[in-house]
Amino acid sequence: MSENSLVLVTGAAGYVGSHVLSQLLRQDCPVRVALRSRARARELAETVASQGLDPGPIEIMLADLTADNGWADAVTGVTDVLHIASPFPAEAPEDDDEIIVPAREGTLRVLRHARDAGCRRVVMTSSFAAVGYSSKADENWTEEDWTDPDDDNTAYIRSKAIAERAAWDFVDREGGGLELTTLVPVGIFGPTLGTHLSTSVKFIQSMLTGALDRVAPQYFGVVDVRDVATAHLQALTTAGAAGERILLTADGPAESFLGIARILREGLGAAASNVPTSEYSEAEVRELAQTEPAFREAVSRLGRRPQISNAKAKAVLGWEPRPVDETILDTARSLIANNLL
Repeated sequence: MSENSLVLVTGAAGYVGSHVLSQLLRQDCPVRVALRSRARARELAETVASQGLDPGPIEIMLADLTADNGWADAVTGVTDVLHIASPFPAEAPEDDDEIIVPAREGTLRVLRHARDAGCRRVVMTSSFAAVGYSSKADENWTEEDWTDPDDDNTAYIRSKAIAERAAWDFVDREGGGLELTTLVPVGIFGPTLGTHLSTSVKFIQSMLTGALDRVAPQYFGVVDVRDVATAHLQALTTAGAAGERILLTADGPAESFLGIARILREGLGAAASNVPTSEYSEAEVRELAQTEPAFREAVSRLGRRPQISNAKAKAVLGWEPRPVDETILDTARSLIANNLL
């Protein structure tokens, strides 16, 4: 990163964003963050300080994805934007638009202001939800695949597909000279830097505390949050990343929840004595999905073992992911170290 550049980060107080911010600061890159409240600014400063880094040089701007206020100032003088923020609800909303509209309109708001300010590139964090949640003849997934937003998926899954499609359409039709790269991570695990836990880290927490008796028989890709953060910086500095959609997943086959439990037991010993040792049957998952929204996504994944390519990330970015075992164990160790069990 050049000392003459200024990078704006949205979602910097979140799970992925905090790791991105930490890596930018360690490279002495001038950073500005857009946060929706002063409370988030205090949380961010505490997280940065906990890593032995000085939060002082970070420029704080208040701007919410649901309104235009503050965005023009946030992008003024900015070279590049890392757009990481996106709604991820703890529970399914009554109205899908509660997630879909802010995800789509927030993305377009950031792109529009970045274009108007003459920014060079926006790197947007998408999700495998935008790739692999529609049916196809096989389970081999690449950047060419898209989830159909009209399919019967959860609001979150639909929001990711809709927001990313909207981003590409905007840049194609009215982006001017603005470059766009979208990074498409699978299930993100890895150490948390603060006390605000992501959904995936909460899942590991629930396993370790014994809150989960059994798990769904579901397979998915795993990627380390630190490697996702590295990919964001690589996407800013790699000329060939402009105009590219790039999947991020660890090497090897898809992992299951029961496989994650096995990694925890084998790697942590007594500290993992509460993790589940069995799965629900497919029939039980279908029955639970009738009344439990958390099982709705699992039904759509029953019997599927996705094979997800990271060849493009390696070829374009020079990206190398950590092993899944290391990622899962470091997630657990961060929870233990921060007294979050």
